[in-house]
Amino acid sequence: MQSLHEVNAAAFEADREFAEQLDSIDPLSGFRSKFHVPKLSGKDSIYLCGNSLGLQPVAVRDMINQELDDWCTLGVKGHREASNPWFSYHELFQESGARLVGAIPGEVVMMNSLTVNLHMMLRTFFRPEGARTRILIEEPAFPSDTYAVKSHLRTRGLDPDEHLVTFSPRQGEDILRTEDLEQLLQEQGDMIALILLGGVNFYTGQVLDMQAITKIGHEHGCIVGFDLAHAAGNIPLRLHDWNVDFAAWCSYKYLNSGPGAVAGCFIHADHGADTSLQRYGGWWGNDPEQRFMMHLQPEFKPVGSADGWQVSNPPILSMTPLLASLKLFDEAGMDRLREKSRVLTGYLEYLLRELMGEDCRIITPADPGSRGCQLSIRVLDEPERRFESLERHGVICDFRKPDVIRVAPTPLYNTFMDAWNFARILTEGG
Repeated sequence: MQSLHEVNAAAFEADREFAEQLDSIDPLSGFRSKFHVPKLSGKDSIYLCGNSLGLQPVAVRDMINQELDDWCTLGVKGHREASNPWFSYHELFQESGARLVGAIPGEVVMMNSLTVNLHMMLRTFFRPEGARTRILIEEPAFPSDTYAVKSHLRTRGLDPDEHLVTFSPRQGEDILRTEDLEQLLQEQGDMIALILLGGVNFYTGQVLDMQAITKIGHEHGCIVGFDLAHAAGNIPLRLHDWNVDFAAWCSYKYLNSGPGAVAGCFIHADHGADTSLQRYGGWWGNDPEQRFMMHLQPEFKPVGSADGWQVSNPPILSMTPLLASLKLFDEAGMDRLREKSRVLTGYLEYLLRELMGEDCRIITPADPGSRGCQLSIRVLDEPERRFESLERHGVICDFRKPDVIRVAPTPLYNTFMDAWNFARILTEGG
């Protein structure tokens, strides 16, 4: 075994030495030292919660201190003269943000928070007309998405009980099927104005076929957007080539930008260039040549790109951790991260299937192409006690009531020994 690329799932072994061997050939192993791993009882925790909050990059502190120094020494002149001028700070993400989600420069802007961005996208892209007045979401959707969509429908004078359509797994199943969505659209597509789905389901970790869904949605005349909170930084994306209309994501999960960090938004170039689209106006979405004309330019003239949806100047101290993190993503490369993720998640799945009894069941798809680096484990025997046992043994993951433990072996900083140790602690039951 010379490289992770050569590792075949059929050759996995459950002993400690095999996990150590995998770590020894991991080309990304050096990235762990670029993050602060929380310690419990003086030892590194087994941190498997990157799907909820990513770890802090080591470089963040110095980079924020640089901004604080610029503010201290330059004051308002930092807008033009800071080491990274604040006036154009959001432009630092045009290339790296585009690479992250498979966009072209001008289609991605970092701004606001995820749910704020979803509200803004609904304002532009949900255009009820005639019989086409419905929004389609998945079940289960992340609660904030459900709240946003229901409240948005009400602001348009539409009753969610009538105008919200849900796409659900079949009875007794956990996974969404694309063919079921196609059937649903054949029946109701002419009444659905907009489809908004999680690219990776927060609960099961399932990766949806976003390319196929976008194509099907467009064939039925629907606008198609995605919440990529659990997809950005987790799986390779090709939003531009897939012809996705819009997408939004947070950056505090796999993108390691800190609690409540600034979010991201994708607007396909075909829409971004259309400055007549309805949106909420604000001075940072305005033509930068006119941005400081103030009262001399009372009319909003949006930029012909995703930047035209900005309403406020960029929050520099919140954006700096994202800048630090995306530098690491560019250094590692999404293709290499995905390769390690397939092996690391597959190895953890193998260990769990080898070691756990009938009281545990993985509800994440077994197909590596239909999942990222999250495994959701349904625990039938005393799930809360088992979760508490994990915490006592130095594992940081999360629990979704009534009985699902979610773990995310993140390729930037998790090791194969993390997977091996977690599997042992869970299956031994505390």
